Amino acid sequence: MTSVQHSETPPPRASPGRRLSTFFFRHPRTRLGVLLALPVAWLVVVYFGSLVVLLVSAFWDTDPFTAEIIRTPTLENFQTIIERPVYRDVAWRTIQMALLVTLADIVLAFPIAYYMARVASPRTRSLLVVAILMPLWASYLVKVIAWRSILSDGGIINWALEPLGLSFDGYSTVGLWLVFTYLWLPFMILPVYAGLERIPESLLEASTDLGARSLTTFTRVIFPLAFPAVVAGSIFTFSLTLGDYIAPGLITSEQFIGTVIYNIRGQALPTAAAFAMVPIVVIVLYLLVARKLRAFESL
Repeated sequence: MTSVQHSETPPPRASPGRRLSTFFFRHPRTRLGVLLALPVAWLVVVYFGSLVVLLVSAFWDTDPFTAEIIRTPTLENFQTIIERPVYRDVAWRTIQMALLVTLADIVLAFPIAYYMARVASPRTRSLLVVAILMPLWASYLVKVIAWRSILSDGGIINWALEPLGLSFDGYSTVGLWLVFTYLWLPFMILPVYAGLERIPESLLEASTDLGARSLTTFTRVIFPLAFPAVVAGSIFTFSLTLGDYIAPGLITSEQFIGTVIYNIRGQALPTAAAFAMVPIVVIVLYLLVARKLRAFESL
């Protein structure tokens, strides 16, 4: 009796792609590192690298006759910014503008965001979100030029004020405040809307059951819970206003940090770099305060 022997065929070898996939599956930290390698490299090299170059160039000097950069470490640029009143005035004017724009956007954004989050129907809410996002799709420059036309002597504002015997100088600091308030309003509405939407309905019902009036519920429950979202939105409005130089150059003749840096970059690049450190320091301090107020929990 003869026995038939069956030869066992070896399993097919895995392809290189499958072996690589299996390796990453077994090593999740390696997989995460590979996925983040390119964006982290871009962040370190392009973003932080440019900031380092900016900081280093702020310690250089400029030849007063040839305007050539002298790569010798010096603190004269920072001394100039601190001692000259014009730089202090420009910095303070810019910070004031950023604060006023932020306050105006908070006042305008909160009722809109509250209506969207707590009152509007789902369909109306969706339409309002689209309406708020639509201006962001338009070109920034186009919006600023459109506002320049609105603020002109023959613009719609002066046309509306003419029957009252009034006129408005749109090409001024007030006009720039209006432009900034309009430009950054969506960046305030969306975080506040997200913060209000996360407030549990049960808390509002409990406040009503305890006999609290609407104003008391707003001041004691709604606003404290939404305050971190308000601070989160203010980060955008404050920082965007602080570093802008296009709108100030088109709307008003007043100098702001961005316009000063842009104007002197060709003649005194180290001084411009040193002055550019002012908004960076202000933003860092602002972020530290925002962190204390738990703003990042709303992002």
